[in-house]
Amino acid sequence: MTHSLENIIKNLDKDINSLSVSELRKKYLSKNGILPSLFTDIKNIPSSERKEYGQEVNSIKQRVENALSNNTQRDTDTSVVEKIDPTAPFDLNTSQQKKPRILDMKGSSHVLMQEIGSILEIFQKMGFDILESRQIDDDFHMFESLNFPKGHPARDMYDTFWTDDGLVLPAHTSTMQNRALRKFGPPPIRVVLPGRCFRHEATDASHEHTFYQIEGIYVDRDISVANMLATIKEYLQEYLGKELDIKMQPAFFPFTEPDIEFIISCPFCDKKGCSTCGYIGWIELMGCGMIHPNVLTSGGIDPKKYTGFAWGVGIDRLTAIRRGIGDIRKLREGDIKFLNQF
Repeated sequence: MTHSLENIIKNLDKDINSLSVSELRKKYLSKNGILPSLFTDIKNIPSSERKEYGQEVNSIKQRVENALSNNTQRDTDTSVVEKIDPTAPFDLNTSQQKKPRILDMKGSSHVLMQEIGSILEIFQKMGFDILESRQIDDDFHMFESLNFPKGHPARDMYDTFWTDDGLVLPAHTSTMQNRALRKFGPPPIRVVLPGRCFRHEATDASHEHTFYQIEGIYVDRDISVANMLATIKEYLQEYLGKELDIKMQPAFFPFTEPDIEFIISCPFCDKKGCSTCGYIGWIELMGCGMIHPNVLTSGGIDPKKYTGFAWGVGIDRLTAIRRGIGDIRKLREGDIKFLNQF
């Protein structure tokens, strides 16, 4: 058996399994293919080896023809194969003529990730550090370090998910406050804490059981409510690209004192009233307040020397406001048509 015939036999199985029907037929059976060339070479084979050579060539031919007739090889001809995106939102009743759009293999950034990037860039320019929140935590950081004693009824405000061994899926990024105070202390401390949160609650156009939030804390000497309002207002004006009026109303959070609901003038109607603000001209946006002395003490900060403020806002809600999205559930539905807008 010649060396070239040995190589052909060695690679035959690979060709049968990898080449398309047309490619296999062209390589082995076409006028200039392998088999016609092998049959032509029979006359050049020594007579003592010719019988064995002919048997091997016929064996190759038989295997190729069987593969073609049974169509056992994998068809990789890109001109024939139809590429399908298995993640596309297909329906059983979708017409076969309607093919899913194949996304760029490089991928793209989800609109929430785009917004988180924009928000963090603004705070970095304002001199804040960044510490990413956790997606699973313990009772101490979720509640006790934030002035929620065991059995306190205020815990019911943050009904979230628990594991069998007592760990908790954070209902707010405040779960990182104690760690941030200890990591970046002593003051001055300026840090934002982005992360994913979870709430055991019904969903609607403005509520989801899973969402992104960003927490901010600022601790130093002689920090006041005025510093808090100015900081948050500056950030929101930069983010929304518009001058805003602000106002406050009382609230209750165990980890701040005083507790404030931060309200902004609607950036879309200039307080005239529209569907975004519910036709009242104002949007209740986030909770904030001066950090409770017990929380500072738990984080290793002396509340007699230092004061600070904290706030937390849902990134999904900010995204919906900035992008004009009427239902925040769309951000997690995986609808490619919707996501392609961004």
